[in-house]
This record gives sequence, structure tokens and C-alpha cells, in this order.
Amino acid sequence: MIVEQIWTGNSFRNFNYLIVCPETGEALAVDPLDYEKCLGIAKTKGWSITKVLNTHEHGDHTGGNQKVIAATGAKLFAHENAKEQIEGMDVGLSAGAVVKVGSSVELLALDTPGHTMSHVCLLSQTDTPVLISGDTLFNAGAGNCHNGGHPAELYDTFINQLSKLADETLIYPGHDYISNNLEFTLAREPDNDDAKKLLDEIQDQNPDKALISTMAIEKDVNTFFRLRSPSVIAQLREEFSDLPEELDPKTVFLKLRELRNSW
Repeated sequence: MIVEQIWTGNSFRNFNYLIVCPETGEALAVDPLDYEKCLGIAKTKGWSITKVLNTHEHGDHTGGNQKVIAATGAKLFAHENAKEQIEGMDVGLSAGAVVKVGSSVELLALDTPGHTMSHVCLLSQTDTPVLISGDTLFNAGAGNCHNGGHPAELYDTFINQLSKLADETLIYPGHDYISNNLEFTLAREPDNDDAKKLLDEIQDQNPDKALISTMAIEKDVNTFFRLRSPSVIAQLREEFSDLPEELDPKTVFLKLRELRNSW
């Protein structure tokens, strides 16, 4: 399986993706906002886009759909509950659905609510798993819940799905927010040496050649996975004077998401 990460260079810092079967050259375009780049790269490499998939319904992920479909005749896939928000959807996905690309690629659809309530992530069925995480999981961060989402559901997605993925799972997010997210981690957990080291390493990275993190890295540097860290909890108590003596992970997550909203 080939994963082509496409840096749009726009103000939203989007990543688009082409997921390609190396045997047939068939490709799935994920959230192809920059349709010109997606179509151009596919043409240059001799790939044929046969499917388009939106991780969720926001315009910075769906905006290129119709141009790609008009140029290729591709079918459009998205969460089954997004049909009223995404024009021209052909196939609705539920948890456990398999999206096939060419003869060798199978992607498992995960129902991952939180950023929106109609969000899917894709998990490759490969020896080294790949997660196309949209706006649910970012490098060192978590999606916001401002436009149709709910932080309690995002917590459930993190704890009951993402945290259970194999440590070697490669993470391909919908945006490049890694620097800001690592700075947030360090504001919440100042003694996180892994986050300090990684921030130094990626500070001047070229998004065209962005770091590809893993679940193991995320568990070390992403504060939304570090809900039992004494430092994270101590910092929260400085921000919120009314916290109970015993803090459960869900409360920690919700308070972190609240802080990140205005950070």
C-alpha cells in the first residue's frame, strides 16, 4: 500500500491523501480539498483515482470532491450519517465497513465521533497499520468540537478506540498542527522531555516532508492520551480551583479540551 501525503500549503494547513494499490495503480483520494494537486500527482505517477472519501463533512475536507469526481468518475464515500451534509455521496460507511482500493488495499472504517458526530477514520489492514485520522487525532493533539461535535464523545473515541491501536500504527492526520500541539503539551506537562525533544526536532520541518508519528509517539507526547500524568493533573489544579480530590480521566480530558479551545 502506498500512502501519498499531500501538503496543501493553505491557511488551514490541510493534508490530503492518495491511498494507492501498487499492483493496479488504483487510488483513493481522502479529503481532496486541493483537487489540482491530487489530480496532478495521480497523473504524474500514473495512478487512477477511483474513489473519494471524506473523513467528515467540513468544507475544508469536502471542497474538492466534485472537481475530482468530474475528472475521474470516482465514487464518493463518507460516514453514513453525513449524507445530508455531503453532496453527491454514493456510499455511506458504518463501523467495520471495509473500503477496498485496487486488488491489495483494504481499509477498515472506524466510527470516531467527537470532532463531528459523522466522522470516520481509516485503519489499514497491513503488517504495519496506518491510521488516516482526519480531524479526530492530530500529531500531539485532538480535534476541536466547535462545529457539530461533542467533547465527551471525543473522549470515548480516544479511550475506547485510538488508545487500543497498536503502538506501531502510523498516524496521518488531516492538518499540520504539530508545533502548536507540542507547545500545548509542554504548557500542561512542563517536564515532558519527549515532547521537548520532538518539538526541537520538528520546529523547522518542511510540511512537504512532515514527520509521520506513531501511536507510541502520541502516547508519549500527546497530552490527550496522558490523562493520569501527575504533572498534567497538577497543572490542571492550578487552572481550575474547584476540581475534586480524585480526578477521573474523563474529567481530565474534558478540562484539557476546554483549555485548548482558548489556548
